[in-house]
Amino acid sequence: MGAAENGGVACKCMRERSLKFNSSSLSGGGGGVFRFLEKRKFRKNLVNVFPIPLLRWELSSSRSVARTNRILSLDAREKSRSRLFVLSKHKRVPIFVMMPIDSFCTDTSGDMKIRKIKALTISLKALKLAGVYGIAVEVWWGIVERTSPFAYNWSLYEELFKLISDSGLKLHIALSFHSNMHLSSAVEGRVSLPLWIVEIGRHNKDIYYQDRNGLSNDDYLTLGVDQHPLFSGRTALQCYEDFMSNFVNKFEALIGTLIEEVSVGLGPCGELRMEDLKMAAYHEGKPQWGNTGPQNAGYYNSFPSEVPFFEEGHDSFLSDYGRFFLEWYSSKLIRHADVILAKAASILEKYQENEQNTLLLVAKIGIIYWWYQTVSHPAELTAGYYNTALRDGYDPLASVLSRHGAALQISCFEIRDNETPETYLCSPERLLQQIRTVSKKKIIHLTGRNSYERFDKVNMILSGNIA
Repeated sequence: MGAAENGGVACKCMRERSLKFNSSSLSGGGGGVFRFLEKRKFRKNLVNVFPIPLLRWELSSSRSVARTNRILSLDAREKSRSRLFVLSKHKRVPIFVMMPIDSFCTDTSGDMKIRKIKALTISLKALKLAGVYGIAVEVWWGIVERTSPFAYNWSLYEELFKLISDSGLKLHIALSFHSNMHLSSAVEGRVSLPLWIVEIGRHNKDIYYQDRNGLSNDDYLTLGVDQHPLFSGRTALQCYEDFMSNFVNKFEALIGTLIEEVSVGLGPCGELRMEDLKMAAYHEGKPQWGNTGPQNAGYYNSFPSEVPFFEEGHDSFLSDYGRFFLEWYSSKLIRHADVILAKAASILEKYQENEQNTLLLVAKIGIIYWWYQTVSHPAELTAGYYNTALRDGYDPLASVLSRHGAALQISCFEIRDNETPETYLCSPERLLQQIRTVSKKKIIHLTGRNSYERFDKVNMILSGNIA
């Protein structure tokens, strides 16, 4: 099932750089997640901090919950549990620095361990002296539950969290249920899915995203297996829930004190089971719509002007079939987000409601800003975000976050429209403004992170309030 031979549309979104990427079709190939494959020469840093050249660490900006924060009233129309947090005293944006991707390595026994602990300790202390608020750490499913189901090994993170705590820094935890094997150019720090999941995938490729040519991507479990007990008697959602619960049980004493924020990725949108599409088409009274995805959506590197589905024709995204497919497709991502956040919010509820040690639940989504200045926004449609010039695709997703009291984390805060080539009609600034508007409407706390390091004068200026 695929919207394209290989799926997707092309873009080169940084001036004077040829950036290659891989996109899925509207229903396949890596879940609609665009991946830049060429290593950037930009070093990762945040737009609103002064960098520390000595440390090649990514900086993530997030206004953390302090004990003196005020909680504002909610929008009654949303019946929301969401909270908008405001720093009551200094109006500053605390900075979290992301741990480098190569901070871990594999020892002779095959287990993951921290590399260069002495150097790391010195770096942490330097960051504290520089005014950094905390460290953002990816907690990988593929490290903790690596060898067999329910065999959770937190020793690496126990050691790391102690080093961070001893340095006087706080923690932002990113629970990561994917692999970075195909995203990382570094030899060290590559993390696969749990080995027992990989073994299941060797015999059943359907647990991964696939494009219409049958090419699979084993960085993620497809949303299509969310409800299927294929993993030692558990569904994918049950695996995620068990992992989150075990994390909370292990580090309960640190949550709300050392650990101030916990983020979860909401997953890519990609190859889904045909049965689900067929059922949706049947209920729509159009069973013929359930046979396949759009067949006129181009190839991986097509331009929108070459792709009938993204134009304004009979079989386009504006047709009855186009609207049906895009509604179904995007609803899978939103439904997945709803279930994941519901489980996370339930597990973390008592910490969120503790006024002394408050915890912020954060949801991460991708920012797809290329072709934003077209009517159809084909890159976003391909990625599963049903956002066009005629429809706000982030409003329903924001409602889910608001209902579960989750903040929203997005990237690309440092990228300006005039830094992107005109040919590809990019607009990171307008997309950011759209998301800021919907976040304010739904009373959602908005946090941001950089995509690339910036050292130029314009982007060294503090950005100030981002909520």
